[in-house]
Amino acid sequence: MAHHTHHRHAAASVACAVVTVSDSRTPETDVSGTRIRTALEEAGHRVVSYEILPDEPARIREHVERALANPEVWAVIVNGGTGIAPRDTTYEALTSLFEKRLDGFGELFRMLSWEQVGSAAMLSRAAAGVARGKILASLPGSPDAVELAMRRLLVPELGHMARLLEG
Repeated sequence: MAHHTHHRHAAASVACAVVTVSDSRTPETDVSGTRIRTALEEAGHRVVSYEILPDEPARIREHVERALANPEVWAVIVNGGTGIAPRDTTYEALTSLFEKRLDGFGELFRMLSWEQVGSAAMLSRAAAGVARGKILASLPGSPDAVELAMRRLLVPELGHMARLLEG
């Protein structure tokens, strides 16, 4: 099936939960969370929940599991905590939830990031997969990284991924 044929059958609107992982951001200063919500809404998707959480793995995982259990939500998009600093624990909190990994997401993200930040792209642990039968994506917290991931990777495929998961 051709690329355009897949997209013809894509869900027009996907209900999403957005989570920012940060020890310092507030709703007023969360540029990355705002960019995610804007990209989703401009593409016709719905943001049904938005939360800012500290970088505490148990709390992140608990919140994401609740979002995945919400029958309305088809995608959970998390930003922040994907680097290698001691407080960056989002990757560990979320990747164990994956039933199916989308390795290509991280690979493509790092390839595209290379064009912007050079070798620092290898420090990103951006990841995506299927968890509880839904889309789960973990993005870096920088606004430019979020913009790249949303506009070049997630938004173009979100409806298609949701339709595939519906069966």
